[in-house]
Amino acid sequence: MNNNGFFLLVALTLCFVTKSFSQKGHYRIQNGFGIGGGMTQFNITTDNFTTNSSHGFLGGMSSTVNIPTRWYDISFGMQLSENRVEISARPTPLSSSNPNEFITYKMFAAQVAMLMHIKVVPDFVTIDLGPMLQYNGKLELKDEAKKGYYINNYNNLMAKDITNISQFNINGAIGASVGIKNVKLKAQYIYGFTNILKKLNSENLDASDGDSKFKGNQTMLVLGAMVYF
Repeated sequence: MNNNGFFLLVALTLCFVTKSFSQKGHYRIQNGFGIGGGMTQFNITTDNFTTNSSHGFLGGMSSTVNIPTRWYDISFGMQLSENRVEISARPTPLSSSNPNEFITYKMFAAQVAMLMHIKVVPDFVTIDLGPMLQYNGKLELKDEAKKGYYINNYNNLMAKDITNISQFNINGAIGASVGIKNVKLKAQYIYGFTNILKKLNSENLDASDGDSKFKGNQTMLVLGAMVYF
């Protein structure tokens, strides 16, 4: 994927918004920049498939506007992640020898968020929440040899048929940060408000013996750390 233009736009937006905030008011506003990373646990909550969450990794950057006279700070950030989810499938249409076999899909995602950081203990503990825009790639099979597997809950739906998911999504994020001024440990829960499987409804898929309306919402748990400059 060629995301250079997207990433450049995000970087310019971060700089512009941070500068705009820093020029307002008659009190001193402190701006900060942070980089960090962590581990993810990703899943798609759906009645169409039987899924298991799986682990991935994440890295990102954040531009923070620290407002000393307010009970909150604001940050604008971008994070990139590679996530995995497992979906129950079988090797042949009538196979019953291993009905609980799970095949692994990977999904790359770029997320842009505007978060409010509520100061529980200023400089040490905050509650973080806000909206998030997401662009993600299609689902990719970790093992291409399993692209001909059949998805459980359906007669003829194959593993390769369900990869073309919706690529633009809106999420909500809530979490907490704990640490000292320049280093924070973070926990974040992300929920997808939009139907990440919506695009499958226009794919003309063979949904015999299963629900023909595809609907699913992503969930992501992030555990990581940020270093601020």
